[in-house]
Amino acid sequence: MANSAPASTLEVRRLDAVSEPQLQSLADVLVDCVEGGASVSFMLPITRERALAFWRKVADGVARRERALLVAEDADGIVGTVQLILDLPENQLHRADVAKMLVHRRARRRGAGAALMRAAEAEALREGRTLLVLDTADDTAARLYARLGWLAAGTIPRYALLPAGGECATTYFYRSLAA
Repeated sequence: MANSAPASTLEVRRLDAVSEPQLQSLADVLVDCVEGGASVSFMLPITRERALAFWRKVADGVARRERALLVAEDADGIVGTVQLILDLPENQLHRADVAKMLVHRRARRRGAGAALMRAAEAEALREGRTLLVLDTADDTAARLYARLGWLAAGTIPRYALLPAGGECATTYFYRSLAA
């Protein structure tokens, strides 16, 4: 059963280009997360076409090196993803925004989220970025970030909508990678 597989079966890697099969898998992850209630910029119902359009835009940014796209894979394919937005103003080239940290429900509680975040931090350092910023509306994700050493900067009430409607708050986190 997929949910019982140990975290050691997960591999996290950066994609420098995104193939059509990878776009399909990333769309599966996004649709699953939104259908599961994640407030990640999309409302229900989310169509596969809309998810694919989003990932095609991300792939364009990856090709232009404006963002780094990391994926977590198990024996069945992509189960999670996170992005580093690198295309920032010239006075902010020391930092990156972490975006769309998504883990398919079938792969949760197996260490994918932590592995993705550790890989994002390592990738940020390779890119010369020493400050990372993210926001989340999810309490489970917030606990993960805090456990990994991220610091909460504050919470904004009524920041966004949940996929099925209703407002939610978001908490901003940051992590300094400077020695």
